[in-house]
Amino acid sequence: MAVHLGSLWVVRYWDEGHSTTKFVCWQCPRLHWSAYAHTSPPVPLYLTVEGEYGWLPLRAEGVEDFAPDDPAFGLDLSDELVADLYQWSDDIDANMELYLQERDEDSDSARRGGARTTR
Repeated sequence: MAVHLGSLWVVRYWDEGHSTTKFVCWQCPRLHWSAYAHTSPPVPLYLTVEGEYGWLPLRAEGVEDFAPDDPAFGLDLSDELVADLYQWSDDIDANMELYLQERDEDSDSARRGGARTTR
């Protein structure tokens, strides 16, 4: 079946006896644990940059969150951009920690540059 489909398809092999999944390799006559044993995985087509407490700053389809310098994604971002994304994520976490300690809506809004609330 894999030979019929050809190398444009990722073909996964399920071994019922061992309860494992392996992938057909189009570059050698073996099965591998990863579909990209000889190459880097493709860069995700749709990335989301999202600031959320306790999460890393990047998301992709099928991936909850990941680091900007994670080699598995092969984004090849500049060191400066990677550092900025980490700092931004750390700032969000730090601000949320302050909010959780203070529970003060006015201070939180001012820290984020928002409008003051009135009571």
